[in-house]
Amino acid sequence: MPKYKIKILKDKCIGAASCVGIAPEVYQLDDKNIAYVVKEDGDTPENILLGAQSCPTNAIEIYDAETNEKIWPKD
Repeated sequence: MPKYKIKILKDKCIGAASCVGIAPEVYQLDDKNIAYVVKEDGDTPENILLGAQSCPTNAIEIYDAETNEKIWPKD
């Protein structure tokens, strides 16, 4: 089971909350409607990645925790 590091690009986040809808134990919105990470391993790797992929502005970057390889978004 892969472990991920999650990076939120706060300047790109528009508060769509699609990530929260998919993985609410991982992603939440702060009082300014900007996403933040509650717990990096709070859901399955599939849901963590789906949450990031659902972001309309690609404000969530996912990295392999062991290799630091960027998993999402693919540039």
